[in-house]
Amino acid sequence: MHLRCGIVGLGRQARNDHIPAVSASEYADLVAVCDVDEDSAHEIGAQYGVNAYRSFADMIAAESLDFVVIAVPHHAGAAVVSVAAQHGVHVLKEKPFATSLDEARDLAKVCADAGVELMITMQRRFNPIYTTFHQLYDQIGEPFLVDARYTMHVDPAAGWRGQLRLAGGGCIIDMGYHVIDMLLWYFGLPTRVFAQCSATARPDLDYDAEDTACISLSYDSGLFGSVLLSRCIAPKTESIRVMGTRGVVELQRGRIQRIHPDGQVIESLSREQSWPSAATVQVDHFCRVIRGERANLATPETHLAHAAFIEAAYASAERGCFVDPKELMA
Repeated sequence: MHLRCGIVGLGRQARNDHIPAVSASEYADLVAVCDVDEDSAHEIGAQYGVNAYRSFADMIAAESLDFVVIAVPHHAGAAVVSVAAQHGVHVLKEKPFATSLDEARDLAKVCADAGVELMITMQRRFNPIYTTFHQLYDQIGEPFLVDARYTMHVDPAAGWRGQLRLAGGGCIIDMGYHVIDMLLWYFGLPTRVFAQCSATARPDLDYDAEDTACISLSYDSGLFGSVLLSRCIAPKTESIRVMGTRGVVELQRGRIQRIHPDGQVIESLSREQSWPSAATVQVDHFCRVIRGERANLATPETHLAHAAFIEAAYASAERGCFVDPKELMA
């Protein structure tokens, strides 16, 4: 029996990823969509032959939903999650989980008390390129340095994302969430975070959420490194390189390689046309989580660490010193 799904927030992420993924899912039926832009809601509703709503409260009251996909602006997410949980509706939420560590704790409690599953959308965890990392990582000896980069050239003032009060931050909490998730997945939560960031790359535009950030991090194991994030650096780049005593693992969006210390490529895996597939696999997996057949890979509890990392980065940038995210979680 298919699960009934509603989608809240019909921006680019929903149109390009979530709606096609639910439509292609083996386990879910798209039955309703919702957006504060009534014209947009009715346009998408008509396109997919489903009911359209401007109010999420109206949608959840009218439809018998098993789960919702929430892809709303960051500042609006907590309220929508809370309403869904109060009605016993499971949640697949677009990142970030929350705009602060306190909000993350509150949402984790709301979901736990209501007994609903919440999973944060982390498509890379459903892509073989990224899951292969662990196998290659074990073959490079003792890791000592990590270099991560995620850059693109977009309008940093576009929509709500450029406004700090609505987004909760800029490139760190938004696009950087994917890199942070990879780092925590692969290496765990670091013990020291130092961040520098700015919102000055486009002085001709009006925005106050950081467009560029450089984050230094280190672990008790001795591993250390840096993360470069930017909305204003071309070309679009997404990579994680880990240097070890017996080689290097280099991970890019569609390729992963293990490289000898002398630079020779030992093995390589590439995958084309994988993103739509990963989005659908993610929806299918969440449906099976709801049915009790799979483990939730991105629970509210695990993403408290993500919120702590982000909070440590912003606190470090403000104070000009290293911050331990683990202390923030204590």
